[in-house]
Amino acid sequence: MRDTDMLTRQETQLLHELGRLVHALPRLLEDDMNRAGDLTMTEFAVLLRLSEAPEQRLRMAELAGLMGLTPSRITRVVDSLRTRDLVAKNRDPDNFRGIITTLTTTGLTAMNEAHPHHRASVRRRVLDHLQADDLPGLTAAIRGINAALA
Repeated sequence: MRDTDMLTRQETQLLHELGRLVHALPRLLEDDMNRAGDLTMTEFAVLLRLSEAPEQRLRMAELAGLMGLTPSRITRVVDSLRTRDLVAKNRDPDNFRGIITTLTTTGLTAMNEAHPHHRASVRRRVLDHLQADDLPGLTAAIRGINAALA
């Protein structure tokens, strides 16, 4: 990385486009999810992450890290899901200070019902505008940025 005060024209354009993307895309995906059912985009993403986890359960701290959410935000989301019996929260038997969040059968059903709407939205808003050859490089670039943010 260069040590300079001025961004190049390409760097500036990238930041403008990235800024527009990070503001517009979540709102549009959220709107699509709201039209499709009772889950917010964040709630759906939590259920999806839990469904992919071993035994469909994760420690709250790990879930927050995977989601890029603060501990207080993940607590609010999980508590909202818990009031609808979509997840369960229990003390970690190996670390009493830790909390384990587990996907319930009801939560898995809700996620499976929302999944086709999510896939359609993601395809329409993102994937349909990319070539298959673009995906590995774009994924690597985003992964690098995310790693630097952690």
